[in-house]
Amino acid sequence: MHLQRIEATSFRNLTGSVEFSSGLNVVYGANAQGKSSWLEAIYLLATTKSFRTSHPKEAIRHDANEAILRGTVARGNLTKDLQLLITESAKQAFVNGKREAVARYLGNLNAIAFTADEMQIVRGAPESRRRFLDRGIFFTLPSYLGALNEYNRVLKQKNALLREASDSDDPAKYFDLIQPWNDQLVALGSEIHAARVNYVNELRAHLNPGLFQAEEIAIRYKSSLEGRGDLGDYANLLKERLSLRLKNEIAVGYSLVGPHRDDLEILCDSYEISRFGSSGQQRSALLILDLAQMSVYYQVFEEYPIFLIDDLDAELDRTRIEILLDHLDGRSQTIVSTSKRTIAERYRHRARTLLVESGRAVEDEVLMKEGNAI
Repeated sequence: MHLQRIEATSFRNLTGSVEFSSGLNVVYGANAQGKSSWLEAIYLLATTKSFRTSHPKEAIRHDANEAILRGTVARGNLTKDLQLLITESAKQAFVNGKREAVARYLGNLNAIAFTADEMQIVRGAPESRRRFLDRGIFFTLPSYLGALNEYNRVLKQKNALLREASDSDDPAKYFDLIQPWNDQLVALGSEIHAARVNYVNELRAHLNPGLFQAEEIAIRYKSSLEGRGDLGDYANLLKERLSLRLKNEIAVGYSLVGPHRDDLEILCDSYEISRFGSSGQQRSALLILDLAQMSVYYQVFEEYPIFLIDDLDAELDRTRIEILLDHLDGRSQTIVSTSKRTIAERYRHRARTLLVESGRAVEDEVLMKEGNAI
């Protein structure tokens, strides 16, 4: 998988287009010039999501009504032209000029981003780790998105009923109304639980736990129903727990049972890394998880997603940078941003180096000449 070119129109401060090599690309420049915005544009084109904001409309330039991202992707002997139109109220996706539903658009370009915000996967709340798993599952099993979206829709409807029941003088009259929603949660929740458990097993098989350090990184899917019964018969266990906790759910006004309360346990030397790991260990753990996710993807499609690293030198020390880039070499198209010209100089022999000034990215002719002269 190779993003050959991307063009941005009215997206933040970006102007023009950028062409990338199939290997390592280093995007550098002073702060606030737009280097991170180019990586954000790539990630948005791939996933329709931003790693900088939950509201992509915020990326529309202040004097415009819409932003457009266009890219050309090569996969084997085939190339596709992708386009993402971002307006104040919606996003529209196109493949080779034809509008596509987001569910069909996704998968034409896959990207994994290592950013400061992504550190929430190892440092933050369980929601971030569930999102990491769900994203990885969808990469390899597109139909999973439908089950996940339907589960969230049913959960939202059930929670609305639970709030009504909580405020009611006769909560018992809601029992029969809630039951059909619980039946759907059992079916959908069982599908989600099975997919996540299988995916964590796949990730575990592709972990390279000692890549950056001597400490051992391990993972385990942690169901919220652990210790409550037989997880091997998850559907019946979930059904039983939903029935037992119904009165409690009405009392608090929201659902207390289901895979939306599960977690991915990440351990370093048998200790929970979010609580006891150092910053370096946490960064290493996230990279090891990202690389395992890439390997699982490769196992299915025999190609790697592209790998994005925003603000390379701020997040990683030189040793980890060297190990990571050596590992990615020959595997994944890699695009990194940095504010330091010295980083670009260090890798000019093996990378396409792009200087960003006022939102425009151009190949650095000085570095190119220096590289050719050696």
